[in-house]
Amino acid sequence: MDISDMRRDFESDGLDRSALEANPVKQFEVWFEDARKAGILEPNAMSLATTGNDGVPDLRTVLLKYFDNQGFVFFTNYGSRKAAELDQNPNAALLFPWLGLNRQVILQGAVEKVSKSESLKYFASRPRGSQIGAWVSTQSQVITSRGLLEQKVAEIKRKFGDGDVPLPSFWGGYRVIPHRIEFWQGRPSRLHDRFEYLRQGDDWLIQRLQP
Repeated sequence: MDISDMRRDFESDGLDRSALEANPVKQFEVWFEDARKAGILEPNAMSLATTGNDGVPDLRTVLLKYFDNQGFVFFTNYGSRKAAELDQNPNAALLFPWLGLNRQVILQGAVEKVSKSESLKYFASRPRGSQIGAWVSTQSQVITSRGLLEQKVAEIKRKFGDGDVPLPSFWGGYRVIPHRIEFWQGRPSRLHDRFEYLRQGDDWLIQRLQP
């Protein structure tokens, strides 16, 4: 199927160096709030790219749960494919595709596990069904039927009854500590505005990139 004629021009007011915050995390917060106010579906959904020892890139969508100057945090099963790859190569890239605003944000950085207390605090805030789901799934492993998964759900529900669901030892958070963040604003004729922040010690270098 040839879809080469699918195209649209990106109409926007553009992005000026003078409009950027000195801190990229603050700039991200500004754009995140814009995405939320604009009604972008799941503005915290981000593509997470990892690479293991085999050098083959892997990609999936996960949800950002919080961010600050320390980094950008998501949660997952520590036995998953992404976790195995992060054990082998603790570096990742994130992409926020806010195309309804003709915007993208791209981050690259080192990855570390968050503390157990951070994981516990977030896990306790999850809906009970999601807590049970964390116990049920041996994430990324082969399963022969949906029925087996539902059987495991019933078993976990019986196990914990009406009591609190504890944090699984194999589940928790990762923090991506960016060394590079790019803000991409679509413009007509593919002459987009792109600015990257590069970490330099405690400071950030900001520079415009060609589209």
